[in-house]
Amino acid sequence: MRAGAGRRRGPVAAAVGCAVAAVAATALLPSSAAGHPERPAGAVRSGPAHGTSVAAARAPAACTAPEASLRPSTADGPAVQRIKNRGRLIAGVDQNGYRWGYRDPATGELSGFDIDLVRAVAKAVLGDPGKVTFLAIPTNQRIPALEKGKVDIIARTMTINCDRIKQVAFSTAYFEAGQQVLAPKGSPVTAFDDTLKGKKVCTAKGSTGESELRHESHGAFVLTVPSQLDCLVRLQLGQVDAVITDSALAAGQAAQDPSVRLVGKPFTTESYGVAMNLADADLVRRVNAVLEDYRRGGTASPWMQAYRKWLEHDLTGITAPPEPKYKD
Repeated sequence: MRAGAGRRRGPVAAAVGCAVAAVAATALLPSSAAGHPERPAGAVRSGPAHGTSVAAARAPAACTAPEASLRPSTADGPAVQRIKNRGRLIAGVDQNGYRWGYRDPATGELSGFDIDLVRAVAKAVLGDPGKVTFLAIPTNQRIPALEKGKVDIIARTMTINCDRIKQVAFSTAYFEAGQQVLAPKGSPVTAFDDTLKGKKVCTAKGSTGESELRHESHGAFVLTVPSQLDCLVRLQLGQVDAVITDSALAAGQAAQDPSVRLVGKPFTTESYGVAMNLADADLVRRVNAVLEDYRRGGTASPWMQAYRKWLEHDLTGITAPPEPKYKD
């Protein structure tokens, strides 16, 4: 019997209704239509070595440290001044990523690790952590939202890689994760390997998971959708057999639904960064200055406080934020 068939909708499926109801409170950019299953890639070249992302494997030799960013500065430039003149920071976030960026059903407020970081940026630039306009941005609209000037920053578990740094600018890394498989308990799928052959696998369009599956599908039928939450709901309904997503996001999803679990090990190593328009170099430097302060203080740092509040229960063993890397 196929894992997940006939299963009842879990708490995340119920969260979809909450997300729809929240549209009036949070402006949403249009999302693309749900994707369609693709034919399994039968003749594909071997994937990269374990722990290496596909984007890095394909990138030109010159791109050796995509997570290296601009050195921090508190000087005002045109981008920072634009935000000050407006009086509000416009931030693209997730509203369905449990513990990262989600709408708390008890309060109706956006909460999570990424939300706390955005508020820290607003406080540094505008003197008030509440001066933020949040826009809920689907995974596949993150880069277009920055390119079109709809948002100042994107803080949405966005992986820094060699392909993306050609399109947007990133802060230094504020978290490290990796792609991993989420599957129902008791599923024959055990890792990102040939146990996926013939199975329906879901991932978000425009995500690192999509890139990995395009490079090496392991014979799976791939379904792409606008949001990772859509994947989890499809998994709960038995419409797909597994989900490929960031291990950090998947840990939160498993915490919401005890009928699913992470299987195998992360098969990439990735860094999350705050994304900005390529032209906004001064804003990149200002966000990096915020991150320097956010990391400072050891176990009492704002970063560690946010980790303990939001992530420690599901992602244990982290003792410090990632060290920043700079290219200038």
